[in-house]
Amino acid sequence: MLTLSVLTATWLLASGCGADTVWENETRSPDGRYVAIARTLQNGGFGSASVDTSVSLQQANIPRTGTIVLDFYCDGPVPHPYILDNVANAGGTISLKMKWITPSHLDVTYHGDANIGFQAVRYQGIDISLEEP
Repeated sequence: MLTLSVLTATWLLASGCGADTVWENETRSPDGRYVAIARTLQNGGFGSASVDTSVSLQQANIPRTGTIVLDFYCDGPVPHPYILDNVANAGGTISLKMKWITPSHLDVTYHGDANIGFQAVRYQGIDISLEEP
């Protein structure tokens, strides 16, 4: 009986942990060569809950080769938790927006209480600017 209780408790703890995509957006560069992809993950679990938003760049003709160029983290909350909802969760809790100024300049803006975990200012000839208006 004790073994069953321990196994049940372990399963409950493990099933409560993990990350779910709650928002994603992409925008193609004006020349069509690159795609900027923003994605927000909501992590759940005891003592490890967080909301992480990243921006990655990938060549348009080579899928699944994105490289993270910006990474934010915050406590949330997420308007529609643990569900991919590009309307309710738009901007990934930090009102993130991406705009290509030229084929070699990606401008990213955000609002809100977020910590920048990583910021690249240039990647493969593309300038990446970050603003919090």
